[in-house]
Amino acid sequence: MKILGLIPARGGSKGIPGKNIKLLNGKPLLVYTFESAQKSSLLSKTILSSDDAEIIQTAQELGLEVPFVRPTNLADDKSPTLPVIQHALRFFLEKGENFDAVCLLQTTYPFRASGLIDKAIEKFIQMDVDALISVLPVPHEFNPHWVFEPDNSGLLNISTGEKKIISRRQDLPPAYIRDGAIYLTKAKTLLEEGSLYGDSLTYFETDPSNYVNLDTFQDWQKAEELVLRLSPKI
Repeated sequence: MKILGLIPARGGSKGIPGKNIKLLNGKPLLVYTFESAQKSSLLSKTILSSDDAEIIQTAQELGLEVPFVRPTNLADDKSPTLPVIQHALRFFLEKGENFDAVCLLQTTYPFRASGLIDKAIEKFIQMDVDALISVLPVPHEFNPHWVFEPDNSGLLNISTGEKKIISRRQDLPPAYIRDGAIYLTKAKTLLEEGSLYGDSLTYFETDPSNYVNLDTFQDWQKAEELVLRLSPKI
């Protein structure tokens, strides 16, 4: 399977200005994701999608391929992810290069365990699904079977629609949230169905101790603490 590794890194970050090339333990943030991609034997090509000249220059100096400049209409803080991926696929289609799937690797999740990308790809191929996402387990107190939603009359209903609550923690089914480390989607699903997830979606569970999602300065402080502890593992 021919898989495109896509690292999106637009300019103009508001939560953490200059985030994508801000130094984390002496390295620009995007380096962590690029290094993870370089260790993969199953990614056919890895590229950067960016609108920002400084980010592009940094990426090129690192040896990360930047085949195009992302259009400005796909680079503001409200731009959804799907059109960014579609733009990259169509760029290569116009040049006669086809990919079977895209592996989206966000810079905001810098600490991927060694081998994570290839293990996720192997499961994606084995299960022959439309998409795979990396996930973290939801703590039992936030399990959807224990979450309530108010109705118009002020009564609470279980968010799953069930009438009877599961009383024991041990009986709760597992639940997951997206962690942002990996999104794998077939090109056909992205281009023909206009979907990042398709009709068949599987998951790859990651290590909660590696998790940070860089949106705020508090997140950055956590990352600075984590990188020293995780350096031998990433």
